[in-house]
Amino acid sequence: MEPNIYQLALAALFGASFVAVSGFFMHFKALNLVLERGREKKDTNNNTEGGDSPQHQSQSLSRRRSQVRRKGLSPASLPDATPFTAATDGGGGDAGRTNGHVCVDEIPPGLPRLHTPSEGRSSVHGTNSIRKTGSFVRPISPKSPVASASAFESMGESDDDDNLTDTAGLDASYLQTNGDLPADATEEQISMAASSMIRSHSVSGDLHGVQPDPIAADILRKEPEQETFVRLNVPLEVPTSDEVEAYKCLQECLELRKRYVFQETVAPWEKEVISDPSTPKPNLEPFAHYPQGKSDHHFEMLDGVVHVFPNKDVKEELFPVADATAFFTDLHHVLKVIAAGNMRTLCHRRLVLLEQKFNLHLMLNADKEFLAQKSAPHRDFYNVRKVDTHVHHSACMNQKHLLRFIKSKLRKEPDEVVIFRDGTYLTLKEVFESLDLTGYDLNVDLLDVHADKSTFHRFDKFNLKYNPCGQSRLREIFLKQDNLIQGRFLGEITKQVFSDLEASKYQMAEYRISIYGRKMSEWDQLASWIVNNDLYSENVVWLIQLPRLYNIYKDMGIVTSFQNILDNIFIPLFEATVDPDSHPQLHVFLKQVVGFDLVDDESKPERRPTKHMPTPAQWTNAFNPAFSYYVYYCYANLYVLNKLRESKGMTTITLRPHSGEAGDIDHLAATFLTCHSIAHGINLRKSPVLQYLYYLAQIGLAMSPLSNNSLFLDYHRNPFPVFFLRGLNVSLSTDDPLQIHLTKEPLVEEYSIAASVWKLSSCDLCEIARNSVYQSGFSHALKSHWIGKDYYKRGPDGNDIHKTNVPHIRVEFRDTIWKEEMQQVYLGKAVISDEVVP
Repeated sequence: MEPNIYQLALAALFGASFVAVSGFFMHFKALNLVLERGREKKDTNNNTEGGDSPQHQSQSLSRRRSQVRRKGLSPASLPDATPFTAATDGGGGDAGRTNGHVCVDEIPPGLPRLHTPSEGRSSVHGTNSIRKTGSFVRPISPKSPVASASAFESMGESDDDDNLTDTAGLDASYLQTNGDLPADATEEQISMAASSMIRSHSVSGDLHGVQPDPIAADILRKEPEQETFVRLNVPLEVPTSDEVEAYKCLQECLELRKRYVFQETVAPWEKEVISDPSTPKPNLEPFAHYPQGKSDHHFEMLDGVVHVFPNKDVKEELFPVADATAFFTDLHHVLKVIAAGNMRTLCHRRLVLLEQKFNLHLMLNADKEFLAQKSAPHRDFYNVRKVDTHVHHSACMNQKHLLRFIKSKLRKEPDEVVIFRDGTYLTLKEVFESLDLTGYDLNVDLLDVHADKSTFHRFDKFNLKYNPCGQSRLREIFLKQDNLIQGRFLGEITKQVFSDLEASKYQMAEYRISIYGRKMSEWDQLASWIVNNDLYSENVVWLIQLPRLYNIYKDMGIVTSFQNILDNIFIPLFEATVDPDSHPQLHVFLKQVVGFDLVDDESKPERRPTKHMPTPAQWTNAFNPAFSYYVYYCYANLYVLNKLRESKGMTTITLRPHSGEAGDIDHLAATFLTCHSIAHGINLRKSPVLQYLYYLAQIGLAMSPLSNNSLFLDYHRNPFPVFFLRGLNVSLSTDDPLQIHLTKEPLVEEYSIAASVWKLSSCDLCEIARNSVYQSGFSHALKSHWIGKDYYKRGPDGNDIHKTNVPHIRVEFRDTIWKEEMQQVYLGKAVISDEVVP
């Protein structure tokens, strides 16, 4: 029997009604589920603000998860994070397995731990899609120490980015899972820990009037690098009896140095407290002289050393200094220590260990250092302050600069009378005609001032390169200040060099200018040249260099004994200190003089000084005194002069000679006892004991690898990179840009070549630049502005990455290792100051 049409219609109506009712019921149930979830989320947020109990939160979370599992929306292939999250929220829970699911704690050790939001945050188990592997890993910034998480994120883009926006919960989870906080940490502890991870902003955050982007700023304000880097923990070795004796010898050498080296009674940062390290006001009147009365001090030169008395009637010496016999006795003791076999073995082992520690530190933390530098706004290698700590003024310009200057003068002032030769006065044009030269003929090759292969191990030929075109008369005209035109040409080219430095802004220089000791009037002539040519720059200070040329002056009949040279050098300085009005220009010039240098060819053979050397007045023979003889008498007179100037509130002068470029190891032993820093020091590679002592004392080394490459040591053999790895206080300097360098910025050229050849990182270069500021003689106010107002403190407390671009990681590593070495040497009883010795 065929069904009629009414039956078919009834069946269709019934079926459609059933489907409609079922669809409506399912829609109604889904809508209720969504509304219930919204109410639960709102209640959870309210309860969290009101301080609901952890038990209530745990029950709510468990109820929601059971509903999700009943709906079958959690794939069985993914690990259940319930036990981990419950433990994180402070609740109980089985540590092993729960409901047949694998606990997160049993993930293989090579993988990062899973980071899941705490209760009240969005769950990683979505309700509408199956999550990919990357969604189980906490998104990390480039500064995150969990670098391996990036491997999971690369497996697929997550579609739940909006679910991971609450950074507070993530930070809490991160702190707990990485062991920084206990599992039952309170909200206050989590808040304190999170706040400690925020990077401090520079006070100059609104530099150039640009307000920082809050999102970008939040990216930079991640956990500070000094809290996240891997620290090396090498326990102190228990020394053997032989090592104990060796360490005691090292202690004696360090204590001898403390007895000799001049230190100011009141540190510069205690004299001048700087609350605002903003740009110091420029000195508008650097050469202004205000009359000052003469003090009652009386001084006499006795046995080569100036003695100062309160007045003429009192014979009690105010500032006693160690005599020559005591100095040479101590020097021989140091030489005996550095020659001992057991000392050499011990110090070599310690130096190699220092080098390997640094290599290990780089393996573990180089990336973190680089990321820390990226987070320092505005700073990079180009705009951190760097000081050329060793450059001779007569060679401060490059050869192209000098050539342009000579051509300019020959074109503009050809009729200027510039020299007196053979009984006649010659104009500049006549001088060049006598040389059969014109301005058109001149080029860099004809100028011939650049060092080449012929100068290697030939210091005499190198000195001849100071003569343009091989003519001493051109040197006298253009590179001397005591000539017929009173050094006007040299003053003008010096101003041009100053202008280039000021244009670069971040490069400074300490120019070394000569006082020969042939006559007492040299000081007044030099000061007059400085003042009359207005040679002043905020980027420049001066050092005085004394060429060790006694034997030449003796042969020429200029002096009769070594005492004459000492009188010509130091008597005017004491006169200007006791009575500034007697030498007004010298008095104002000395405010810009920060150091005293000794220069000449160290490779010349010399006799080792004995304990009982002739006094300077008795030194009348034709031989040049030994290097250490020069060092002692310069040190002793400078020591007394500094004590006198400090007592009168004047600036002081440090001893910073050339030492260790060539010659005997005695030179480095003498400067170890007496000097604040030295130039070159490459011969330290020959003495592990002295090298270790220089490291412990952190004596500054102003090294010039390119200059050494032209004179004494091939570039690839230079010990600079090894010294740097081991932690010696090294800086890069140019020495002689006229003979060595090719570009307009010789100091940057020095850094760039070193970085390329030795693969120095940006962090390395910035650390070397920071060292150069420490070694320099610039004022406390300028150093505070350049590298931070607390620069004199040890360790990361004295570092401002926003000024130096040196991460706290690197500074803390250097400081920690140095302190460990000091404790090792002093057998755990070292007393270390919180401030860097100036």
